[in-house]
Amino acid sequence: MQESLKILKPYLRGLPIIILCMLAGIWIAKKYLSYSTPMYESTTKLRLADVGESVTGANLFKDLDVFASANKIAAEIEVIKSHVLLEKVIDKLGYTVALYRKGDIKNTELYTDTPINIQSALDDEKWYGKDFIITVTDTLHYTLLLPENGGSLNGKMDESLVFDGGKILISLNREWLQHKTNPHILDSYIYQIKNKETIIQNILTNLDVTSVDKDVPVIRISYKSAVPQKAAIFVNALAEAYIEDYINIKYQAAETTSRFLNRRIDEVTKKLSNSENSIQGYRDEKNIINIRQETETDLRKISQLKIQQTNVKMNLEAIHELDEYIKNGKENFLDLAPNFEAFTDLLSTEMVKKIKQLQGEKKDLLLTYTPNDDRVKVVDKKLKDHTDYLVESIQNTKKSLETKYKNLITDIDEAEKVFIGLPEKEKLMNMMNRDFEIFQGSYNFLNNKKIEADIARAAKLSFHRIITPAAISKNPVSPNRTIIVIVCALLGMFFAIAMITLIHAIKARVNDVETIESNSSIPVTLHTPFLKTPEQKRNHFLKSVQNLSIKDLIYDENILCFSSLKDDEGKAFHIVNMAEALGSQGRKVLILDAEGSLSTMGNVHELPQKTKLSNVDYLQPNVAACMRKPLDVLQEEIHSYLDHYDLVLINNENLTNGILTNAWMSSSHSNFIMMDARNTPKKAIMHYNLMCDEYKFSKAHFVLNRYGYNPNVMVESIQKIKSMFHKPVQTSSL
Repeated sequence: MQESLKILKPYLRGLPIIILCMLAGIWIAKKYLSYSTPMYESTTKLRLADVGESVTGANLFKDLDVFASANKIAAEIEVIKSHVLLEKVIDKLGYTVALYRKGDIKNTELYTDTPINIQSALDDEKWYGKDFIITVTDTLHYTLLLPENGGSLNGKMDESLVFDGGKILISLNREWLQHKTNPHILDSYIYQIKNKETIIQNILTNLDVTSVDKDVPVIRISYKSAVPQKAAIFVNALAEAYIEDYINIKYQAAETTSRFLNRRIDEVTKKLSNSENSIQGYRDEKNIINIRQETETDLRKISQLKIQQTNVKMNLEAIHELDEYIKNGKENFLDLAPNFEAFTDLLSTEMVKKIKQLQGEKKDLLLTYTPNDDRVKVVDKKLKDHTDYLVESIQNTKKSLETKYKNLITDIDEAEKVFIGLPEKEKLMNMMNRDFEIFQGSYNFLNNKKIEADIARAAKLSFHRIITPAAISKNPVSPNRTIIVIVCALLGMFFAIAMITLIHAIKARVNDVETIESNSSIPVTLHTPFLKTPEQKRNHFLKSVQNLSIKDLIYDENILCFSSLKDDEGKAFHIVNMAEALGSQGRKVLILDAEGSLSTMGNVHELPQKTKLSNVDYLQPNVAACMRKPLDVLQEEIHSYLDHYDLVLINNENLTNGILTNAWMSSSHSNFIMMDARNTPKKAIMHYNLMCDEYKFSKAHFVLNRYGYNPNVMVESIQKIKSMFHKPVQTSSL
């Protein structure tokens, strides 16, 4: 428990600093939030059509596996995010222009809530993305500052202002003014005309299109904007544009299907009419009324095979036509043959939509880069890979259909062998009836498909629909004010804790007995805590004197030397208080002030002087005179004081710059080396240890002053600031 309190003590003492840093963090967070632009998010949900939700039988070739595919949600997401669709929305909403109210720190975008209307026409693209600064001076006049030091122009409301590379027309938004009681019109505004590519990239940054669930055909479209109305309007417009685009594609497919079927129906109608006329003419000529009943089953079988053969042949013709489109223009065959989407699912698969997306990307890149640019080449490589795979699929389908067609021919030949033995007239009649049934079946099939295509073309139905329209958001989604404030407060707290830890590590190197004794053979005989009151000082040193006497470190005719590495380590404090404690016991004590820091007089004395302390005298030796004496003479002189005093306490010079430090220590019976938990570095322990071993000082002991000291960050900071302006003066009084 004590160890825990010892660890926590510096942080408890530095609690004001921690609180101050946390408050500073909160202030910084609020400043940041006041300058940052809040973002609002609106979301709409779009339900996609299931696989079976379409005009019945719109796919003429649904029996071919290569063309069968479900509605891929991932592909539809890419369609929604495609540049082509986004350009349609941008043009519809007029996002190519932007108006901001100019502020001192940040600009505020004006969308529908604007006091002025601006119309412009720029002939030079150099103005795109540049800031036109408009300052409305009164309700009739304004000043236009052109970008890039283009100069300043004065204009009038409702009158076109012509400049080099374009013109601009500014007027008051009178509809807006009607709904405002105190409209703020006279201000500075920033007007921009943006490049579409820049707008699209910005939209894609803030646009999020995801599926709600992989098993549920629902797409979530979210968009973030600094203007909440703009976010809601955009996602709704994007969803509507996607549905409208879907309807147009399906209409074009139905239109093409109808034209294709009309051509086929005309051909089959002629063949059916010719077959019917041939049968009737042959009956009249040969006087044939009935055909034998036993041949009817075989005829029906042959007819069914012939119908299958006709359908397969029609499929082959469609595939051949699609293949020709690809051969004539491989890169843009999807644009050349959009009509095949109505009766082949091949062009509605995820792969084909990916091809369309890549074609759009290449188109956009070519606006900025050359065909030899690495970015364009990467897209070309992807296009080639996807197109080659599609072509390969078409070729495989052709081979499958050709094989099926040959097998049908073989089956028909086998079935027709039954009629070899029939009379010639009946056999020929049966064959003519068979052809008629084939043409009639094809005619009925094509007419049904024609009706379905006409219905799809006329209906213009979309099985995609918006299930949750976007609403205007009232609360911003970013920045998160609560999170930012909490994080900044925590960062302030961690900074304060780190600073306290660092100061504690620097200032309190030897603040415990264990640290000293683990790094030295010199024992810690006395440790003095921080003593605030005279009563605490008196009691502590009386107890210390008794303990030192028990340890046989204080006795009559004893010389005690107090040394330290530098000033302010507690020598004077300990000597004065220990002398007072010894004097209160009736012992005569002499303080030999070799350092001179305890003198209350300005001169060096050769005879001891009385002090205010009971039984305590003071003597400041002449250091220069002592230097001229041999060591044995000096030691004998020091020991002679014991003839008149019970104890002599030597206030030694600093070990780093003293002249007679070693002489005073060698003349003493016990040496007390002062260490201050506030100032003494850890390396000093080793220095003391080596010095005592080298000079063989008798009875060396450590005295740890300010034992258990934990630096107060606030106090240390204040003292540091004071020390920068005031030179510290050490005073001690007896």
